[in-house]
Amino acid sequence: MPHFRNIDYDNVSPAEALLLRTRFHIRGGKRRLRNGRISLGIVTLYDALVSAMQWYVSLPDNKIKLHINENDNLNDDSKVYELLNRAGVIDKRFNFNGLNDLVDLALKKDMSSFDYADFVLEVEYAMISLGVMPFDENELPPDDNDAI
Repeated sequence: MPHFRNIDYDNVSPAEALLLRTRFHIRGGKRRLRNGRISLGIVTLYDALVSAMQWYVSLPDNKIKLHINENDNLNDDSKVYELLNRAGVIDKRFNFNGLNDLVDLALKKDMSSFDYADFVLEVEYAMISLGVMPFDENELPPDDNDAI
């Protein structure tokens, strides 16, 4: 993603980098949806969600609360979601499997006629549950390619 040059990886922790990535992708994904690039917007917001979940589980205090053990594969998005769900961070109203199906569809076909309003609400609900939102998008550095 073009915003990577806006993250100074030498001066932020891995967790901070994940949070910045998440917020850049929220902003960029919503912009893509508004600009009619529906499939790309869906995939971008999904990346934001996965990054947000990774950010959440990377925080030491959260690892303790989630009872993460060495056998838990934190590279498996479904497993991370299960941990978050089990701990009550994200409740069962959030349909992670349905979201995965939507992303698979967005990767395979044009979705320019898809009504994405409920999708955005569901992602925002998860982002609020994870503590990523709300945030002021204007506090992020500008991104030359956000309009893509």
